[in-house]
Amino acid sequence: MEPEELEAYHTVQYCFPSHNSSCTKQVRSTSEYIVLYVFFSSISVSTVFLNLLVILSISHFKQLHTPTNLLVLSLAVADLMVGGIVMPMESIRLIESCWYFGERFCAAYPLIVYIAMSASLGNLVFISVDRYIAVSDPLRYTTRVTIRKTLFCIIICWICSLIYAVVLLFDHFSNPTLHVACYGNCVVITEFTWGIVDLMFTSVGPCTVIIVLYVNVFSIARKQVKVINAMNTSIKENEKVALPKRSERKAAKTLGIVVVVYLLCWIPYYISILTVETITTSSITMTIFTWLIYINSCMNPVIYALFYPWFKTSVKHIMTLKILQSSSPYMDLSQDN
Repeated sequence: MEPEELEAYHTVQYCFPSHNSSCTKQVRSTSEYIVLYVFFSSISVSTVFLNLLVILSISHFKQLHTPTNLLVLSLAVADLMVGGIVMPMESIRLIESCWYFGERFCAAYPLIVYIAMSASLGNLVFISVDRYIAVSDPLRYTTRVTIRKTLFCIIICWICSLIYAVVLLFDHFSNPTLHVACYGNCVVITEFTWGIVDLMFTSVGPCTVIIVLYVNVFSIARKQVKVINAMNTSIKENEKVALPKRSERKAAKTLGIVVVVYLLCWIPYYISILTVETITTSSITMTIFTWLIYINSCMNPVIYALFYPWFKTSVKHIMTLKILQSSSPYMDLSQDN
């Protein structure tokens, strides 16, 4: 380490040197700053880029305008908010150990975080309901699940996420200086009681619904596969129609993986809430568990890329600029598969 850097380590630095009550700043070496900024920037950029591909694919290609994909689009928007707003803010605060964005944004920023997280879970609940209906009642799926009904559910999901976030963070939002110990600090403190309430409304309740629905989805799918294998060619044509398409079962499997990954990323966070009476966003444990949740927003498009042929094809058209053609919205995304 250079002598100048060694001297800087032993010098107390402040977030706002001109302010009397400024918080102290954690001093790092130049190499540490470079590594951390490159690492967190790569995660943030990847999350934004991948979710933009999902949003652009579903929005642009008419073939992808289905109720299920609209829910996937809404989920991608929530993930985009995490990658484009939450990750950059959190990475700067983590690396610099200071809040440089003012008291007002300190009050509003947690609202954005809670809206994005709540909307993600809400979309997963609707996706689970969509897959359950598609597999359990394939004959009436197109009439029971329509574009208009799906859009209504998405709007309700985002409105409820906003209301829930405002209610949960009302104390912090109405008095931004309440939990600020020094100037340049922005910490959200969740009391144990509110942590339990949040656990029930944004984890236990919705996740129980999701798990129950997907257990039923895969149970029904297994039974239907057995019926198909048993009856094979002797089955009547009108009875064949009552069985869900293979693509529907594959979609259920793919979105089931999305749900499982989501739950695995959230479980450590909520376990920590149950084991600690007062949770602060500045603790090392919470920082690790919170970033695990943020990284989940980058994993969903990766899952789509691995299991959805239409996503691979649409990305190829986007990257080769074929979407600039006037007929591109009507391209058949299954022709290359």
